[in-house]
Amino acid sequence: MRSAGDERVVALGGGHGLAASLSALRRVTRNVTAVVTVADDGGSSGRLRRELGVLPPGDLRMALAALCGDDQWGQTWSRVVQHRFRSEGELHDHAVGNLLIVALWELLGDSVVGLDWVGRLLGAKGRVLPMSLVPLDIEAVVCSDDEKDEGRAVRGQVAVATAVGRVSHISLVPDSPPACPEAVQAVLEADWIVLGPGSWFSSVIPHLLVPELAAALQATTARRLVALNLEPQEGETAGFSPQAHLEVLGRHAPGLALDVVLVDPKTAPDVVALEREAAGFGARLALAPVGRSDGSPRHDPDLLAAAFRDIFASGRI
Repeated sequence: MRSAGDERVVALGGGHGLAASLSALRRVTRNVTAVVTVADDGGSSGRLRRELGVLPPGDLRMALAALCGDDQWGQTWSRVVQHRFRSEGELHDHAVGNLLIVALWELLGDSVVGLDWVGRLLGAKGRVLPMSLVPLDIEAVVCSDDEKDEGRAVRGQVAVATAVGRVSHISLVPDSPPACPEAVQAVLEADWIVLGPGSWFSSVIPHLLVPELAAALQATTARRLVALNLEPQEGETAGFSPQAHLEVLGRHAPGLALDVVLVDPKTAPDVVALEREAAGFGARLALAPVGRSDGSPRHDPDLLAAAFRDIFASGRI
């Protein structure tokens, strides 16, 4: 293991959950790589994806913004790339960063190189990579509360996130998509892998369904950490207990081994059951306050950084 501040950490996810993890991790180590889902089909990202056939840039943009430093340069560029146009025309709701990323992709002809250029412009404290180099769709089986209901198929990240009912299983379209080679290499060379927090079915689990990425997660010598959400997500995981989040993770990735499950004690009413579920993955439970003091279901970057720092330190002993 490397010394404190030099750990190679790869964070997998998408959206606001991954952004929260990255905001904390850039405070802990100088070597952060984000591997981001590419299945978004809504908003600005969906429009660019449909019109230009590109990867949806939105989650990639959010990850880059989260890795910006706290100095004037970093915070200014973070606000710029997150800025959305407000108009009555075609530019309405497009994020500046989405357009910048897609422009570099068109000019350079390489998704990874384009993201690296944006990262350098922003002074990002880490690297952002797509999960796959082809845009993906998420397909879910959604069931009602009727035990006899075999479920209905719902396709698209937005549709899955807003589906009425209980998501029981997801798959990717196309099936067995190619992984980004740089993402696979980062996982294999990491000291720590961080999975979550985030939208469980549309941002976290998809990484486990990309065969090359899943194989790398099994083969890596890195320690694997799952950071649980602060509350169930309306729609996707409504009514889920913390242990239910782990159970569906294992259902989609049989044989997945974990080392640590991080949870805020305020969100774990049954610690014994959660410890038992974590032990099924070979993991220990780490309890730490990581939520904001205002009571909102959002992670505090400083508290989450402190939790990561303590866990990484215990792994060096």
